Order: sequence, then structure tokens, then C-alpha cells
Amino acid sequence: MSVVQRLNRPQTYRQVATLCNNTRVRRAATTTQKKEGDISDSFASLSGLEFKPLEPRFADLKAQLIYGKHDQVRASWERLLASLREEVSIIADLGPRVIPEIDFQDIDRPSEQFNREYRKRGVAIVRGAIPEGEALQLKEDIRMYIRNNPQTKAFPQDNPQVYELYWSPSQIRARGHPNLLKTQKFLMSFWHSKDPHALVSVKHPTTYADRLRMRMPGDSKFALGPHIDGGGPERWEPEGYGRGKVYDRIFQGEWERYDPWESSCRLPVKMDLYQGAGACSMFRMAQGWLSMSETGPFEGTLLVNPLLSRATAYFLLRPFFSPIKAAPDPSADRFSSDFLASDNWKLNEEPDSWLHGASPGMGQELRSHLHPHLELHKTMTHVPTVRPGDYVAWHCDTIHAVDSIHAGNSDSSVLYIPACPLTEFNAHGLANARNSFIKGIPSPDFPGGVGESNHIGRPKVEDVAAMTDDLGLQSFGLKEWDSSEPGLTPGERTMLDMSNKILGFYP
Repeated sequence: MSVVQRLNRPQTYRQVATLCNNTRVRRAATTTQKKEGDISDSFASLSGLEFKPLEPRFADLKAQLIYGKHDQVRASWERLLASLREEVSIIADLGPRVIPEIDFQDIDRPSEQFNREYRKRGVAIVRGAIPEGEALQLKEDIRMYIRNNPQTKAFPQDNPQVYELYWSPSQIRARGHPNLLKTQKFLMSFWHSKDPHALVSVKHPTTYADRLRMRMPGDSKFALGPHIDGGGPERWEPEGYGRGKVYDRIFQGEWERYDPWESSCRLPVKMDLYQGAGACSMFRMAQGWLSMSETGPFEGTLLVNPLLSRATAYFLLRPFFSPIKAAPDPSADRFSSDFLASDNWKLNEEPDSWLHGASPGMGQELRSHLHPHLELHKTMTHVPTVRPGDYVAWHCDTIHAVDSIHAGNSDSSVLYIPACPLTEFNAHGLANARNSFIKGIPSPDFPGGVGESNHIGRPKVEDVAAMTDDLGLQSFGLKEWDSSEPGLTPGERTMLDMSNKILGFYP
């Protein structure tokens, strides 16, 4: 039964809000707001901070991670550099063609080539995820919402490109669109769990409320360079990704055996140890956005690094190695083959506290002078031209960036909508997000404040029911899951029951 169905019609917003804030639900919705801000607070580079060594404890942490494995790690580093040289050449030759694509109408029968390339590259485009006309209407409705609410926060303040909006009618409608939910289920199906009892379901997407971008021609301030969301130092920390031993194969010198698509190891992970602005508390199997404009390379669009497992292994191992002979210009964005050669790199006998590009409370950033072997000038690849209604998705460990300058002639507009499975952490995150939605305040992972609480035209709970179907209501936490549906694994069935309790549908 849904929240809306529990009430006698006609429903009132006050009645719905009261139900959603009952005692059982509040137990799962106790996250305090983060300080006010915008997207620049999530990244050191946008905040004007410099990358620097971290506190001394990180040197001890690094020593512990590879203790007794020095020979294996050194040998794996050499294999990794050799593999990177091959892959960099392939990506440079193919350019945007390296990114696999599929039409929405074909996701029930994807080709083996698509499956293979998506698993390897970690990025894909689903063409026509929603009809083009609907996508264009979403954009027009957003413009009206902003016009009616000039107090809306955005970055940069003097020429807005990224808006601190989470609950606009267009965002609600898009997140609950049946086609987009089906697309999310399709993309999450590439993940697997080695444990059939793992408390995770890729068949039941959960809503994650993120921002939107409407980038105008000529903009150069939203120049977000190569980065990875989902934490910074947490990827090396025992109480972060170490809780699930996600990257143990890499730290043991066996990067080839690391499986980026195994889900059970990520369930206990804590990605937000420092409560940073924008630090993500939910497990997003795929980050993604829905295009609301026709946008090509260099037109304010996305760049991705389609190396996935190799890039992950590299940026995790990079802090353990140093060049024997320094580069003539350490701040350069490209380096000689002699500098990059494996025999010019040594495993540090005495670890330092550097975690290159990682800053507590910020996203992981990558730079050519910090991560030279990734040859970012060659491997950061534009996504092909997208049209309104196309959905672009990338694995949660994929390095991505945006054009430093929007050199196009029209807007580059997207709704950020990731694909999140149903897990215990995500159910708690959904309860918190539902509470924020009721109040109209920013999504829990993002900078706080009054948000849209006073915005004209902000949807209420009862409006959601008119915008989506049962799966959409479930993904919003507004309708209970059916744990008796056929074909569930033991873990999925348990997860549905647990989520219903977390969301307050029954004790």
C-alpha cells in the first residue's frame, strides 16, 4: 500500500507529511543538514584549495595496506603500466567511438559486443531513453520553475550553470519515468553478487536526488576536471572502502583479479567519513544524466576515462610509487616515454602521507602531473553527440570531467540521475531523502539551507502519484515493496522486507 493510498481522499499535504514523519520513519531519517553551499564546496579544485600531503596517519595506513606484499605490488605495477600503454593507444585512436551505445528499444536484447564493451569501458549511452519531446518539455518547465523562484541558488552566482535544485517538477517526473527506471534496472543488471544472500537488489531501483545543469555557451567557470565521486581518502581507509575489502586485490598485487562489478563487497562501505558537502552516502552503481539538449564534444559536455579497472588500479597504487628521475617540468600535462618507463619508478620504502588528488570531505581528483601514466590528455574522451532524451551512464569508479569551456552555440542541459540499487544503506538514504522532500530542503548529501521549501510550484507527495507508476512510487519510498513477487533471491526477499521496515510501512 502506498502512502497516498493510506489516506482517505481528498488527501491533504499536511496529512501525508504527518504520515511520512511518524515515529518509525523518523528513526531512519535522522541525518542533520550540512552547511549551506554549492557544488564548488565538493571539490578542492573548484574551492581553490591545493592538493597536499595529508595528516601523518595516512603514511602508516599506506604501509599497512601493502605490508608483506612489496614484491607483488611492484610486479603488478609494471604489468599495469604495460597494459596502460596499450589501452591508451587504443582509446586515443578511437576517441568517442570507444563508448558503447544502445537504443532504448534494444535493452531487452543487448548485443554481446555492447555487453562486453560496457563491462570493459564502464560507460555507455542509452539512446532515446525518453522521447525527445518530453525531454525538451522538462527543460522548459525547469526554466519556468527558476523564473518563478529567483531566489534559487546556483554556481557560479553571477552566471548560473549548476542549480541547487532537487525537487522541481521536472526532476520528480524524470526520476519516476517508467523508461528511465527500466534503463536503470538494465544498467544495474551488469553487476553481480558472489553471495546469493547479499542484501542487495538491482531489480528495485531507489531514487537519489541530485542537481541539474543548464550550462550556457562561453561558460568557463564550471570547469570541473577529471574526478571520481564517492569519496576521497575513503578508498584507502579501513573504515571506508576497506570495510568491504573492495580493492584488496589491487593492494595485494593482483589488480587483474579485481572485479569492479561485484556488488556484495560494496554494501558495508562508508563513502562519506568526513561529511563533506556533496559526499555521497548511497551506493550508486552507475552515475548518469538525462540529456535535455543536443550537445556535442567541446560544447560543455561530459568527458570520461574508459579505462575503468586499469584506471582504478592506477590511481590507488600511484601514492606508493615515485619517479627515480624527476620530470624537467613536474607541473606539465604530458611527459616523455623515459619518464613514464617502469624502470624510472620505484616503490617507496618509507611511505609518505600523499594520496594524490584525495582531500578529506572532497571528491577524488586526478591531474596529469599527479597521475602521469593515465595520459589524461589522450584518455579523457568526449561522449558522442547526445540529443534530448538520451541517457549517459558511467560506473561509480569511472573518472569523468566536463569541458573546461563551453564552445558551443546553445545550452548544455542535463538532469543528474544515477542508478541506485536497493540496499540497507540506500533504504536509510531513501528515508532521509523522503524526509527532505517533504520539507523541501536540499537532498541530504548536499549543502543544506532552506532549499526549495518556499519555492512556488514545488511538488507535494500527492503530486508524485500523478507523475509515475507503482515502481516509481516504490523507488521514491512512497509505496511498500512486494517481497512475495516471484523470482527473488533470498537476499532480495530479505532486503525488501527490511526496506519496508526502514521506510515505516510496517513495524
